[in-house]
Amino acid sequence: MEVDKQKLDLESKSAVETLTAGSADDSRMDNLPPEVEEGNIEYKLKLINPSACRFEHLVTQMKWRLREGHGEAIYEIGVEDSGLLAGLNDVDLQASLHTLRRMAQKLGATITILRQRVVSDCQVDKKTACEVLVRKVPDDQPFIDLKLAVLGNVDGGKSTLLGVLTQGELDNGRGRARLNLFRHLHEIQSGRTSSISHEMLGFNSEGEVITSGDTQKGCLTAEEICSNASKLITLIDLAGHQKYIKTTICGLTGYSPDFAMLVISANTGIAGTTKEHLGVAMALHVPIFVVVTKIDMCSNSMLLRCMTQLHQLLTGLGCKKVPYDVQCIDDAVTAAVNFNQGSICPIFQVSSVTGENLDMLKKFLHVVPPLHTTHEQEKLIQEHAEFQIDEVFNVPHVGTVVGGSLLRGIVREHDELLLGPSENGNFKMVEITSIHRNRSPCRIVRPGQAASLSLKEIDRSVLRKGLVLLKVDLEPFACMEFEAEILLLYHTTTISCGFQATIHISNVCQTATIVHMDKETLKTNEKATVIFHFFKHPEYLRVGSRLFLREGRTKAMGQITKLTPFIDVAER
Repeated sequence: MEVDKQKLDLESKSAVETLTAGSADDSRMDNLPPEVEEGNIEYKLKLINPSACRFEHLVTQMKWRLREGHGEAIYEIGVEDSGLLAGLNDVDLQASLHTLRRMAQKLGATITILRQRVVSDCQVDKKTACEVLVRKVPDDQPFIDLKLAVLGNVDGGKSTLLGVLTQGELDNGRGRARLNLFRHLHEIQSGRTSSISHEMLGFNSEGEVITSGDTQKGCLTAEEICSNASKLITLIDLAGHQKYIKTTICGLTGYSPDFAMLVISANTGIAGTTKEHLGVAMALHVPIFVVVTKIDMCSNSMLLRCMTQLHQLLTGLGCKKVPYDVQCIDDAVTAAVNFNQGSICPIFQVSSVTGENLDMLKKFLHVVPPLHTTHEQEKLIQEHAEFQIDEVFNVPHVGTVVGGSLLRGIVREHDELLLGPSENGNFKMVEITSIHRNRSPCRIVRPGQAASLSLKEIDRSVLRKGLVLLKVDLEPFACMEFEAEILLLYHTTTISCGFQATIHISNVCQTATIVHMDKETLKTNEKATVIFHFFKHPEYLRVGSRLFLREGRTKAMGQITKLTPFIDVAER
């Protein structure tokens, strides 16, 4: 145990040193890590008057970096390949930025200067290094689209923070900013979220925030936000109260967010469902960062106590994260660039009433890269379509509409897909008549995108959450039983055959019974191979899918290893 702790301390120290190498304190920014051939970060010492052949090579190189970053690339100007910050004088720096701008224009991209650092402050020969964000919206989509799940305990300020971010107006201290996010009357009356709501936060090519209330001509519609945005973040507001934990877990498993934001109130600290939400996100391997709110309401001693609790939680053996306190814009950019490394957990301290440090959070969201690389995205596109149904509507003059997310493949208007499984395990052919994304009509849906699909001549009574739409080529089958390897995270005693619990697998949420185990009993922190039997009706599953099990305080996570077709179970 002591060896593991020392190893964790060394890893944390190394990660923190890597981050602080790009902080605002010049004494700590001697160099950057060496350049990596893969990824979306490129080091350039200078780009001054390149020849025509060299210019074409540089453009090709930028195109590669943009593909690696799914439309976003970071250029470090005045930095050698080894990571040494050499810097450039003002004339050479402007010439290099001019060349970089020409390269971006050739590809139809835009550049935004994120930060500049003085490497040598000599009055005679002042040298500066510059970090630039290059963004090009892929040709096959109107903007870069990310999904952010918002977690945290009840009364932590989640909905208020989202209201301030998306509407562009500060809160009045009594929750006015959150009113537009609530979907039900009882939510407005209690001030507590009980359902899953979606809001949009857009950024234009210059990095400016596009909000629904940020215009002199009136409120912007969702369609106007989408048309003006080069990057769009869908904010998924989840419930914080313990009695709505099922809704929160369904939001994390069903919507497959790119990353999650854990909101903590500074005056209450680590309380309620905070640890549970953090544990679920980590079990599902969702990258997470922390926002401490209400710093205007608490004293310095309370804030210090909250931050101490938070650091202890993140560095514990259950998390093994490296906390990184964001204290300036420069820190926010550094945290965003290194966020996908996995071990880094940025921490922001903000106020939705005074607006303190909100600019740092916005800068982080503007720069943070997509979770999946272009190669992974292209691989998903080549697979057969699989659309998960999360919600069912009946729209006047349109008919039955299903909402959900596309996991893989491509879905187009007038495609014919298999809908199922039904209660007897069958699949039915249906036609998609129209598609809406971000409250606007569209013709195509790609992997990772959420959409609403109108189905032709389908009875709503046969639809439910947990169904899927699949390509005929898949030849799908329903499952009533499946085998999985699970790790029991917590249970007061032991579990054995006959134990019942709620199982979450993507958009599937159903009670299941353990009918077989490879050992007699299972205790906390032990692994086992078990066979589950669904309690109500068959579901469509895939081998390799992650599952989350809950029953009261009992929690377990695992992965599906084998499927048993429903027809085989019925024959037995």
